[in-house]
Amino acid sequence: MSRAIEAETVNRVEQFAAAFIPNRLSAGNFVGNTAGNYSGAVKNLPAENEKRLSLDWNPSSPISSRTLVIAAENRLEHIDEAILICSPPSIRSSAADLPFADVEIMINDHIKGWFFLVKELASIFRNRGHGTLALVYQDIASSGKDDAADILGPSALASFKALTGGLLAAAHNDKYFTAGFAVTDAGNEAAFAAFMFKSIDDLSRRTNGKLFKFGKFNFFK
Repeated sequence: MSRAIEAETVNRVEQFAAAFIPNRLSAGNFVGNTAGNYSGAVKNLPAENEKRLSLDWNPSSPISSRTLVIAAENRLEHIDEAILICSPPSIRSSAADLPFADVEIMINDHIKGWFFLVKELASIFRNRGHGTLALVYQDIASSGKDDAADILGPSALASFKALTGGLLAAAHNDKYFTAGFAVTDAGNEAAFAAFMFKSIDDLSRRTNGKLFKFGKFNFFK
């Protein structure tokens, strides 16, 4: 999903900044690609993404989140839109066998990190009086016995969804726009990216704080 969003971004802007959550989890339990957790994965992308400024981010550090936003502002002169893409990795392990280090990493990087980053972005947008904060996640019901073994990934996603809900509920008091995007089925990432940017372009005070759902049976709702 992040690659499709980045590909759409390339067609819309002259330059943009991107950062990603590094993989610090135990190799034996990790399933997934943490490079997709911010506005575009920085690996395995086409050459035309020379428009991208790749920035470092340590999500577990509030100072790093502030430094990331300042660096983006300095490199781009200003930030008009920020797109946060939550796609937490899976850790398939029984509760008894969960590595303590992985629990700490998931909480620090994939839960606390989003709160730190949102705070910094919201502060800039509020002080400036405009801007757009978009929060993106997949809301796909799990199925099958294997999915039940993933304890930490769904917990991180649930936290991001709760954060999104809280931000949307309070958006009517903000001077900037906040929008949520829930992808309800897999596939057709390019269409979702186009839909997301169109929705951002059409935001108004009337639609501020709206959760947009994208899937087979609920396009444009």
